[in-house]
Amino acid sequence: MAAVTSWITDSGCKDHDSLVNIAKLAEQAERFEDMAVAMKAIAEMGTELNNEERNLLSVAYKNVVGARRSSWRIMSSIAKKQSGTPIADQTDVYLKKVEEELTKICNDVLGLLSTNLIKESIDAEPQIFYYKMMGDYYRHLAEVQTKESHEKSTASAEDAYSTATKLAEKELPVTHPIRLGLALNYSVFFHEIKNEPENACSLAKAAFDNAIAEVDNIKNETYKDTTLIMQLLRDNLTLWTSECDPDQ
Repeated sequence: MAAVTSWITDSGCKDHDSLVNIAKLAEQAERFEDMAVAMKAIAEMGTELNNEERNLLSVAYKNVVGARRSSWRIMSSIAKKQSGTPIADQTDVYLKKVEEELTKICNDVLGLLSTNLIKESIDAEPQIFYYKMMGDYYRHLAEVQTKESHEKSTASAEDAYSTATKLAEKELPVTHPIRLGLALNYSVFFHEIKNEPENACSLAKAAFDNAIAEVDNIKNETYKDTTLIMQLLRDNLTLWTSECDPDQ
């Protein structure tokens, strides 16, 4: 991302509004590396991000890290199949390169969150958003780590998700997209990282059932996002049911 940083710096887009415009343009052009650099620069200014800017930050890094996560999964599968073959070492080196890129991106996000974005002075909704994001990126680290590093990232992810959940249960309605998205990702964490399908199902089911009970009270402006996340929760529950209840 160094070359992109240089391009943004050389372009003269150093003020807040110019960087936001660059981020929006980069999103439309699907140049997510550029988008992430622009939003990182905004976050480092130390000013509180509004809802649109938080979403731009999230979308940028979700796509940047998502590409590496996808590559890592594919290459990890290939590496297992090639174990013991003449090209195994070459594949392992390439896999390690992807892990290094993914780790750097996650650490960049976590640094922004802990240093620039999470503050006691901000409202509950952005705090929940940021703690959820922190849980997500520690989860992404845990996916590719082993032994002590994996355990440390897993514990940090759970701490962040737990903090976000306590705040969300106190401050946000059960149909709020951020609260539902948090429940979705926290349940995935239990299922994929901690290998606790019962906890994953319990969390996802509670979030879905609570939202269904209040479905008539969903605000028009959040209806699409809320119902989409509810569908994802239900899809996961369908996939996980056999693990949660072997008798079914």
